[in-house]
Amino acid sequence: MKHNVGSYDIGVRFIGGCAVMFWGVNAESWWGLLGAVPVITAACAFCPLYCLLRIDTTFTDRAPSK
Repeated sequence: MKHNVGSYDIGVRFIGGCAVMFWGVNAESWWGLLGAVPVITAACAFCPLYCLLRIDTTFTDRAPSK
């Protein structure tokens, strides 16, 4: 799999996913499991939805060409 999630996007996904999972545990709700999706995509640095929409946020990690 080619990585299509950049470092900033990974951070936002991880923090947001952890927040949703934390809320789900505190609310004793199964909706907290939805927080696992962004955490998993952050860990893999690959998002299937980005692949379908041809979005690539790794451009922010690349060095500028001279």
